[in-house]
Amino acid sequence: MDFAMAGPAIVLGLGCVGSAIGCGIAGMASHGVMARVDDNHGKFIGMSAVPSSQAIYAFILMLLMRDAIRTNSLSAMSGVVIGAAVGAAILLSAVYQGMCAATGIQAAAKQPSIFGKCFAALGIVESFSLFAFVFALLLL
Repeated sequence: MDFAMAGPAIVLGLGCVGSAIGCGIAGMASHGVMARVDDNHGKFIGMSAVPSSQAIYAFILMLLMRDAIRTNSLSAMSGVVIGAAVGAAILLSAVYQGMCAATGIQAAAKQPSIFGKCFAALGIVESFSLFAFVFALLLL
């Protein structure tokens, strides 16, 4: 890999790291709750997987950036800056979404009727990674 592909690699790496951390945080909460309650384990596991979506945004952006660099419509240096900035936004969004999912899992274990409502906060946090993704597309 030459320097030209550093930007796409950065955005993918940061996005995947963020998703891994976010899913890990939520997964730990899910395990703790599943040890205390007998029902709805699948729901808790599902909520803990929500931060994985940021890795998908990073993957798509990596492919689009790679193609833009290959066609010379994006410079390698611009790719690095976009990759670092957008990758950081995606990473932080995934981490905080994992924290939000962890508290949602804990709250839903205590009061199961609020499970669906907990996804509202997850969606709000998700929107920031989507904003970063769309803004990056506008820069390509």
